[in-house]
Amino acid sequence: MSHYSHSSSIPVVSIITVVYNGVDTLERTIESIVQQTYEAIEYIVIDGGSNDGTHNIINKYKKNIQKFISEPDNGLYDAMNKGMQIATGQYLWFINSGDEIADSNILTTIFSRFPKADLYYGDTIITDIQGREIGLRRLSPPEQLSWRDFRHGMVVSHQSVIVSVDVCHPYLLKYKYSADYEWVLYALKQSATIINTHLVLSRFLDGGLTKKNILPGLKERFNIMTQYFGLLNTTIHHFPIAFKFINFIVKYKRY
Repeated sequence: MSHYSHSSSIPVVSIITVVYNGVDTLERTIESIVQQTYEAIEYIVIDGGSNDGTHNIINKYKKNIQKFISEPDNGLYDAMNKGMQIATGQYLWFINSGDEIADSNILTTIFSRFPKADLYYGDTIITDIQGREIGLRRLSPPEQLSWRDFRHGMVVSHQSVIVSVDVCHPYLLKYKYSADYEWVLYALKQSATIINTHLVLSRFLDGGLTKKNILPGLKERFNIMTQYFGLLNTTIHHFPIAFKFINFIVKYKRY
């Protein structure tokens, strides 16, 4: 990965990592970004004021990090908004502490095959705290994604979408657990060109914010769905969502 250049003919991708006390998980996240073969990356790290040795890791890679903020914030989505505010790339990709880009050639592959789109998406591998693979995400991405597919839940992981700055807005801080669902849904609705990369884009650390707060997270998501799809439509679609969710837990002993 080399320092980005605005004169480059390829689009600049701003990769944003949010971290707070991530001494156990941050290094593999940064490593996965540093190893990218793509030439036009702006790497941004937003730290919530860590006090556990996270800064030592950040210092180790400071030549690879173009922008860095360390200060208290009002939670994950507030920190992600800070990253968006200082990003100057044409595309945004959120790879937070513990998550990883799945392969070092992903951005090179995407932008050589599909030079211009509003949103790129792919699949996600779930990992444990040691970085071991648990398996593919429960919901697999549809062949041709539309914003309407989010009636069935978050069918594409937030870490596996690369979004043009032209189609996104700030995370809505009124949502404490599901602002990422609304953010991706909004971007999809604004997008004219949505590309299925047919690649696994990210490795996602199991047990994120929504999973730890599953009931309030689901309640928020229901409210967002109602806003976008209407109450009746949302209610009808929740029966198969609940059935598949319970079925998956029974079969794989995870969710």
